Order: sequence, then structure tokens, then C-alpha cells
Amino acid sequence: MKKFIWISILFLSVFNAQGQDKKAKDLLDEVTAKVKSYENISIDFKYSLQNTKENINQDSKGSVVLKSNLYHLSFMGTTKIFDGKKTYTIVPEDEEVTISKVDEKDENAITPAKMLTFFNSGYKYYWDIPQDIKGRKIQYIKLVPISSKDQRKEILLGIDVQTKHIYNLIEVGKKGTKTTLTVNSFKTNQPLSKNQFTFDESKFKNYYINRID
Repeated sequence: MKKFIWISILFLSVFNAQGQDKKAKDLLDEVTAKVKSYENISIDFKYSLQNTKENINQDSKGSVVLKSNLYHLSFMGTTKIFDGKKTYTIVPEDEEVTISKVDEKDENAITPAKMLTFFNSGYKYYWDIPQDIKGRKIQYIKLVPISSKDQRKEILLGIDVQTKHIYNLIEVGKKGTKTTLTVNSFKTNQPLSKNQFTFDESKFKNYYINRID
């Protein structure tokens, strides 16, 4: 579950898919083409976790900046930076930084390359319901995992019909857990610091540096 949270945040704005529903595919293709046209993307989002059976209701906020194959993600007190070669996970609460190389051949690795292929296999997808949310027409597309072992019952992607941007992503688990990622702010082609995707070890002299590779 935790791995999917991170993946969802990284990939909620860019993806591709294969399935039976041509109408859904056409809309997803439009979203992908729109996102590819941007030099960079900055997103502020809200993450909600609900499970009525276990009386769980949690909300968190975060942000992510994407550029080409680079990203800078801040979520739940942790920062993740990918500079094109290595991933830096910074946890201030533990005063620890984990540095690891990314093996793009590893199917479980979170890599920028997977932004365009995360939904490329393992799901069937269907045209779902439209909704009017605060004056915006949001069209939902349902993704259903093919594997019966998958703990997710379905994933709903809400797409703003006018902008072709993702409005939200809703994951429904087989055990009653529901997670929702809602985009509060979607900005493109913003001026970024030249060090936006650079890890400066000199700023973390008192941290434990855990070098996995």
C-alpha cells in the first residue's frame, strides 16, 4: 500500500494504458500528449486515507515537481529527489538520508521512465461516469487490475475534460480501504531553481547518510 501511495503521487499526471475501451483510450492519449508538451509540471495535492471498518480517516498534503526524467517530491515529512541517476530520500524526523541508484530493469523500482508506462499493463480500463465538481466537468475512467491477487479492487481517474489534466485519483481496496489523491494546484512551465533536482550533502552534515549502492 505504501509503495502504491508513492507511485500514485509521482505518476498521477502522466501515464499511458492499453485496454478494451477506445473512448477511454482516446481521452488518456489526450492527457498524455498534453503533459508531454510541458517543459515542467508543479503539483500541490491532498492525500486522503479512509477505512470505515477500522475507523481510519487521515488527510495529508504534499507537492511534486516534474521535469523530463527528474522529480522532487515532498510528502508526509519526507522529501524524495531523483537527479537522473540516484534517488535521495530525506527524512528530517530521523535525521537520515538514503541514497540509492535506480535500476530501470527492476520492475518494482520507481523511475521517471515509468511515468508513461505505469498503467501500460496489468489493468483493464473503462469509460465511467462524468461529474460536475465546482463548475468543472470531470470524466472518470475506471482501471481494474487483471491479477486476482491484487489487493486493489479498482482505480478511478478523474480527468478535467476542458484542460485534459488529472483532477483526482481514487483507489478502492478489496478490504474497504479508500485512498484519494486530489490535485489542488497544477502549474506548468514554471521558473525552477537550477538546484531543484540536486542533492547538496553539505546541508545535511548532522544526518546519517545511508548509501545503499
